[in-house]
Amino acid sequence: MLKDNAASNTEARDNPTVRWREKITRRSICLASSQAIAAALFAAPPRTELLFCCDATNDVFQAAGGRYPRYATATDTIRNAPRGSSVLILSDGYPALTTPLSSELFDEALEKQLRLYVEYPSFLPDLACGAPRSTTWERAVVASELFGPELKPSRILAIHGCRYVPVESVKADILLARVAGFDTAVYGLPQTGVSPILFEHPSAPVLVATTKLSQFVTGRYAPIDAWDVVWKRILRWLSGGNNSTALHWSPVVRPSYSRSARLPSGVEGEAFQRGAMWYGNARLFIHRSWAQKEVEARSHNDRVAEAPKLAWPLGDGSLGMLEGFSSSIQPDGSQPVRWWLRADCMGESSFAMALSEGGRQIAANLNDFIYVRSNLAQGPRASPDSASFGLVGWNTSQDGVYYGDDNARMMLGTMGTASALRSSAWDQPLLRCLVANLRTTGPLGFRGNRLEEADVQKNGWRHYFTLGRVNYAPHFECYLWAAYLWAWDKTRSRPFLDCAKRGITAMMSAYPHEWRWTNGIQQERARMLLPLAWLVRVEPTAEHRGWLRHMASELLAFQDASGAIREEVGSAGKGRYGPPKTNAVYGATEAPLIQNNGDLLSDLLYTTNFAFLGLHEASAATGDRLYHDAETKLAEFLCRIQVRSTQRRELDGAWFRAFDFGRWEYWASNSDVGWGAWSIETGWTQAWITAVLGMRGKGSSLWSLTADSKIGDHKDMIQEMLPDV
Repeated sequence: MLKDNAASNTEARDNPTVRWREKITRRSICLASSQAIAAALFAAPPRTELLFCCDATNDVFQAAGGRYPRYATATDTIRNAPRGSSVLILSDGYPALTTPLSSELFDEALEKQLRLYVEYPSFLPDLACGAPRSTTWERAVVASELFGPELKPSRILAIHGCRYVPVESVKADILLARVAGFDTAVYGLPQTGVSPILFEHPSAPVLVATTKLSQFVTGRYAPIDAWDVVWKRILRWLSGGNNSTALHWSPVVRPSYSRSARLPSGVEGEAFQRGAMWYGNARLFIHRSWAQKEVEARSHNDRVAEAPKLAWPLGDGSLGMLEGFSSSIQPDGSQPVRWWLRADCMGESSFAMALSEGGRQIAANLNDFIYVRSNLAQGPRASPDSASFGLVGWNTSQDGVYYGDDNARMMLGTMGTASALRSSAWDQPLLRCLVANLRTTGPLGFRGNRLEEADVQKNGWRHYFTLGRVNYAPHFECYLWAAYLWAWDKTRSRPFLDCAKRGITAMMSAYPHEWRWTNGIQQERARMLLPLAWLVRVEPTAEHRGWLRHMASELLAFQDASGAIREEVGSAGKGRYGPPKTNAVYGATEAPLIQNNGDLLSDLLYTTNFAFLGLHEASAATGDRLYHDAETKLAEFLCRIQVRSTQRRELDGAWFRAFDFGRWEYWASNSDVGWGAWSIETGWTQAWITAVLGMRGKGSSLWSLTADSKIGDHKDMIQEMLPDV
């Protein structure tokens, strides 16, 4: 037995981790005085000298001024470090390669009484390091008091594209976990799936980051103010509380103007031009030389794949346009693209392009792609005997899916494009689509969220035309009513007017208690402005004006002094997608960008963009200062928050979905499974903000711009598609 114990002790002494622990123990005993051994272990004199092991372009090294001693390897850095100094061993191989470390390096650091910060480690004494993993819905959560009153425990941070080294459970300062919440983890930490991201080594003065925290600028970690605090506290820890290192850095992607900056003259025109140019800068128009990439992207989950390269040639719209940028951000700060070809996005974007000097041919080509070149309006949709005749498919891969709202926004874009280009080329397919949607809308004015080809063919269009359904969801219903009112004005075909009026009347009677909201109640209010404004155009009664003013007032009750419109969720039980109710469902479905009413968030995908269009058309229809002033405030807000970036040219001129107007930054709960905080939608968001800015510059509105449309010349088509009506 004694021999066995001796052998065991010999083996233990041969183990580098055990040797390292013994050295620490001996040193702590030598340093012990009246303090406890553990306190003596971590006590250190103030340190002012920093040494870096990193590439010269490292974000922290640059933010610190690039003036500290820097070495290429951890071995050289520790060898050259003066006794008692502080060393940052930063990752140069992230995310592909972990930082090479060894027991010998830690031994030498211990002997020289160094304080270390190491990140993305390949090895840690006493702690097992697993193979690197990637995050999906996990976010960083502050777990200690290290960051002072600025960042309290439960505060949420975003480490975009995070790859991390799993380490056994330790007491951490920052954790990684799937948590719900806007700024804080509202349900606390989950019981499982929690991993340390930043922690002090339990046996020595080593601060460990299991990922690359020093890429916080390039990787666009958020919120910006929080990461400034994180790094100042890390440097303070390294210096033993005597840090005087100032950090100077600018975000890679930022708003164009601060909240209080004086806006230059012509700012709206500049924002319009940058908004239109963004499409080309991002290479979203498919070019024949890389069209195969769209086919390859079909194998990716939700068709989210690497974005087109800036060096690739730009298409002219004749092969279509990609849907937009996904919300996920990669470690290098880039974002992948959703490689869907959607009719609504292309139709809406064509209008924005048609208003710009260099985009007119692209606008025409996009509409030709929708109605002629692609399958979107072909097949059964091109056959007069088909029940789906005239409808336009949702996207080129799901051409048998018909959202009335998507068809409506596509048609609104085509209306604007045709008038801006003074072209009648799409009058017939546009009118066919109007009638096709009308004859699949019920007598009460409601069409429902979505129809599918198989059901339409099975039931026939008359089934839907006589179906007495109601659907108090403005997001899905009300833009078709706006399109019908426009069609009535141009054709004087009574069914368009009657259908729109019945639907609008029922919807206003049902407000607010019966309304079904999708991602928030504000988006439903914003959507109603356009049909109400155009109803005033065709029937300017006191009742109709009252409806418009009431809905605008309900929306604008949440307009901030900055012009931002604050997002709100509606009554419980009426929402299609509410905020996540547990940590486990964060990221599982579509969702609002807020967790609770009161979060200072403006949603540019579902609310702000459509409010901008609605207020613009309401102001033009009525001349009322309420709408004009609110629209102008909103226009200034949108000019301020338009993305500006020299490093990421593909994002410059865009508008992300989320903007936190409290901290003046792109930030929100990122729970939405498809379109999170940093997504950019070519149609819904970019197109309408850009187009409204363009119309403001021309002193025009969509209604007045399209006033001379000759689509009524083809009104015989209405009788052909709606016989006996």
